[in-house]
Amino acid sequence: MKKVPMNSSNELTVKNIEGFYVRKVTPFGTSAKVDCPKEHLGKTVFLVVTSNESESVSL
Repeated sequence: MKKVPMNSSNELTVKNIEGFYVRKVTPFGTSAKVDCPKEHLGKTVFLVVTSNESESVSL
């Protein structure tokens, strides 16, 4: 599997979202995965990586 480069930024603005999930990345063979409901199959999704696990998301 090829390595996809990650874009670094301090801010992200996204319009017209339906919602978001907070999930933990888990191991999957020699890679990793994030689970989401299958109602999102075929949709474009964004995975936002934080620099620190102690950061929290306020809903």
